[in-house]
Amino acid sequence: MGSEKKQSVLNGAMMLMFAVVLVKVIGALFKMPLTDMIGSVGRGYFNSAYEVYTPIFAISMAGLPVAVSRMVAENVALNRYREARMVFRVSKRIFIIVGIIGSLVLLLAAYPYTHIVAGSKSLPAVLCVVPSIFFCCYMSAYRGYYEGLRNMAPTAISQVIEALGKLIIGLVLAKTVIVVGLNQYESGMQASGNISATVFGNEVTSLAEANGVINPWAAAAAVLGVTVGSIASTAFLVICHKIKGDGFTRVQLVNSPKSAPSDVLAKNMIKIAIPMVISALVLNITNLVDTMTIQSRLISALEKDLGAVIQMHSAAFNEAVSLSRLNLNDLPEIKSYLWGAYGMALDFKNLVPTITIQLGVSALPALAAAWAVKDKKATKSTVETVIRIGMLIALPAGIGMAALSEPILTIIYGRGSSSDAISVVAPILFVYGLATPIMAVSTPTTNMLQAIGRTDIPVKSVIVAAICKITCNFILVGNPKINIYGAVAGTVVFYLVIVACNLISLLRISKVKIRWSSVFVKPFICALLCGVTAYAANGLLTRIFPVNTSESILNMGTVSALISIALAAVVYVISLLLIKGIAREDISVLPKGEKIAKVLEKYGLLG
Repeated sequence: MGSEKKQSVLNGAMMLMFAVVLVKVIGALFKMPLTDMIGSVGRGYFNSAYEVYTPIFAISMAGLPVAVSRMVAENVALNRYREARMVFRVSKRIFIIVGIIGSLVLLLAAYPYTHIVAGSKSLPAVLCVVPSIFFCCYMSAYRGYYEGLRNMAPTAISQVIEALGKLIIGLVLAKTVIVVGLNQYESGMQASGNISATVFGNEVTSLAEANGVINPWAAAAAVLGVTVGSIASTAFLVICHKIKGDGFTRVQLVNSPKSAPSDVLAKNMIKIAIPMVISALVLNITNLVDTMTIQSRLISALEKDLGAVIQMHSAAFNEAVSLSRLNLNDLPEIKSYLWGAYGMALDFKNLVPTITIQLGVSALPALAAAWAVKDKKATKSTVETVIRIGMLIALPAGIGMAALSEPILTIIYGRGSSSDAISVVAPILFVYGLATPIMAVSTPTTNMLQAIGRTDIPVKSVIVAAICKITCNFILVGNPKINIYGAVAGTVVFYLVIVACNLISLLRISKVKIRWSSVFVKPFICALLCGVTAYAANGLLTRIFPVNTSESILNMGTVSALISIALAAVVYVISLLLIKGIAREDISVLPKGEKIAKVLEKYGLLG
């Protein structure tokens, strides 16, 4: 592939970040009307399908796309174009096998899972998501190949197509099922004189019973939209490859050495992927044990000293009791209340890391190529760029989230049935905000270690971190004076251990010495000013314009928070420019970036 077609780490990352943000917006546009259509019960059936699909899919996919990307990048860097193509062919065969196995595992698990855990009415939804594993696996061969060629556009576009398919097809199918089911109910009632009707082959005597029959099928129809989206995304990638190919010229292919045999490439691919599969297994087991230990230790804390827990959360508990949402004599109910409050904060925890993950995806092929040809300058540039951009994004976002934790929660939950829990959730969100920079670079550091061939280190760091996390849960959550906040400490320790192990190992092995002032110090100072601005501006505005949370979401509290965020962003950018915390390459990836960079350079504002 010609160098002119390769994207820089930042170009590729920006493209993927934009796609991820767009996918998140499309996801919200899908879930909000879907919940209105099928209600919380139907949404439960929909979620049940995802709860069993996600871990099976994660394990099926772990490592293989990364292995393909790395092997292709290394081969292209060494001008082994024929072998790069052979890697792609081999990966398609492996992904087909893995996709079939993953789909069969989910198909076989569907009946016992729904009848023992999720409820039998979730079965149609689970069955409808089964084919998605196969198509997602198959499309990942194409995504991994293009990412290895440092062309992130096919991945980004296919992600958006997948999300749009889910949005459009899922909502249309769900609405169609509901309309057909209600028509059957109404026509059946009229024919029988309001005695009974047959809906989807089931006899019902009331609208509530009709909805009980319709909702599982409506949820299944919505899940089918997810599968159709994955099929559409796969079709796009196949067509894209047929039309545009990979950009290799005939001269490059003729002059490149003969490829290694397919069985050798397959073994290498699996060898690279195995440590990542182990990491995925450890993470999924850790999440399961995490859920179990937090809830069991919460019960222990409540049994040890219920009074201490009630005193700590008195504001929330008193309001919840007055609204008949909580019974302080029921320990399992208090446990569920605190666990639910913790879950509210988790909705925000992964917002920034989901975006910065794309830095690692984009950096992996670039770093693998640089490492393969022993290009020390490119290796240093890639490692430093990923960490620096991660900090430039995560530090202001995290500190801003911490500074405005309560206003943010009030905007989202202030009028709902969870409003009483805000005083419990705010400290959790505050800590997660401060920990965001650590969480934001955990996956990119893992990707960079994978790029230089040290897939074993992330496995070891995850295992050590998981042990630390479970230990923290057991000790801290079981302490009545800490209770649910112990789970937060465990999560922060988990990411600290991973990032410390990964980063120290990465810098030691790659022999890269990063400029700490430009990577951490300057962004931190500017992010601190950003957080202070947000906190002060919001405090001042809410004093001038008192907030009435009973109003709609567009109340003065929302306006104050949005103005505070805008002011904080302006302060952050200006302070970064004044202390020369932005490099030319950071600006050049933006629209009209080169022109902006020239103007800033003229006034000496770039680092």
